[in-house]
Amino acid sequence: MAEHKIYTMSFASVYPHYVKKAEKKGRTKTEVDEIIRWLTGYSQEELEEQLEKQTKFENFFAEAPQMNPSRTLITGVVCGVRVEDIEEPTMQEIRYLDKLIDELAKGKAMEKILRK
Repeated sequence: MAEHKIYTMSFASVYPHYVKKAEKKGRTKTEVDEIIRWLTGYSQEELEEQLEKQTKFENFFAEAPQMNPSRTLITGVVCGVRVEDIEEPTMQEIRYLDKLIDELAKGKAMEKILRK
């Protein structure tokens, strides 16, 4: 299955694409990092360590200090699939992050992206 291929990819290999997508729409790397920290509970230092270590996606989420309980408020469609209907836990975490980055690129306010 193609979706399981992403688990073996390093988070660091996809991270620049998140930043590029945001910056193309006038948003910042700082905002991307804030979203990732909100979702995972990593500090900025821990996030940078994960990027340096080339941590695989699966481990990036499995090792996250504290997945944000409000992430279940993230709904909508990413890649043609409703994020709230994804049953595989790691894939759902990946799609939650994709959805948040999409919202950032679409100009949504950070308070709304971070479900405040």
